[in-house]
Amino acid sequence: MTRVDPAAFRGFFGSIPTAVAVVTTLDPEGRPQGFTCNAFSAVSPEPPLLLVCADRRSRTLPSLLARRAFAVHLLSDDGESTARAFAGRAQDKFAGLSWLPGTAVPGVPVLDEGVLAHAECSLLRAVEVADHTLLVGRMEAARVRRRRPVLYQRGSFRAWDGLAEEVVQA
Repeated sequence: MTRVDPAAFRGFFGSIPTAVAVVTTLDPEGRPQGFTCNAFSAVSPEPPLLLVCADRRSRTLPSLLARRAFAVHLLSDDGESTARAFAGRAQDKFAGLSWLPGTAVPGVPVLDEGVLAHAECSLLRAVEVADHTLLVGRMEAARVRRRRPVLYQRGSFRAWDGLAEEVVQA
């Protein structure tokens, strides 16, 4: 059997457009942290569970595991700069960004701009697999705004023309 090298792996998954998310939490001192992610999915509607994959080298992961709470933000077509900021290595990825503390999950940073939808989650389970940690979160609240999502494919961001209706879930 031939081995798939990392370039072939990235080429395979990079060939399909994916939604883009930013995952946020607070560090032990209460400072907001986050990372850009395109490896996430629905797990179950009852109970409402989602899955996020985090690189084990992520500087945000230890805080997320300690806090056991996070928010997942699906980015809108004006969220490319947010995606790039959270994909970078800057110490303060929140510089110049507007955010509010979560209400259903106290304190988790909820981004205010460039967001199509967000979910406030409590961490149910973390499973280490290879160089990533799979995070299963229970959605405690979710909100969808009527905006166009941004997609990422082969290193480029593009808006998608579909629209979502406003949904509020407690």
